[in-house]
Amino acid sequence: MVKLTYGGYGMKVVFNSIKLLLVFSAMLLCQQGGLTKTESKITNNNLNKTLDLNAMAIKIEELRVTDLYTPIDTYMGRLTGYAADCPLCGGTLGCTGQNVLRDRITTFQDKDYGIVRIVASSRSLPCGSIIQFNLASVSNQKITAIVLDRGVVGTAIDLLMESEDEARVKVGSRQISYDILRFGYKR
Repeated sequence: MVKLTYGGYGMKVVFNSIKLLLVFSAMLLCQQGGLTKTESKITNNNLNKTLDLNAMAIKIEELRVTDLYTPIDTYMGRLTGYAADCPLCGGTLGCTGQNVLRDRITTFQDKDYGIVRIVASSRSLPCGSIIQFNLASVSNQKITAIVLDRGVVGTAIDLLMESEDEARVKVGSRQISYDILRFGYKR
């Protein structure tokens, strides 16, 4: 047991303990002072602090369309024209079963590409594939078409037209280069 007296050994222990505690506290405070975090604020002085959501939506759509029209591959093939009323045609599309002779259509409403022309292809291009090519006699812009029919071989493409006469005059038979924008129904 330690006996506390004013001049004795016990008081020295208490004073030394207090000194040690003060030194330790001072060291701790000094260290914390060196680690003091400073906060900085960034202020926006722009009076219009809202995002222009319309501009952002336009940019996103622009990027989506650019991606849709970026070719995946390019093929060379013979382009011919045909009509649903041709002597060897039954008028039924091989991929969908739709009767284009009865319905009198040459276009298709695609969920991604909008209204596109209909073409026949070999099985090298799956049904729903989207292609794009130039044909000035039919359009002064690139023609975007969807594979919905069969009946040709290799890399040949057969463009569905209103009549056999129109197919012969406007399309004929020619070698073309065409871009593949989508294989099948998914990009």
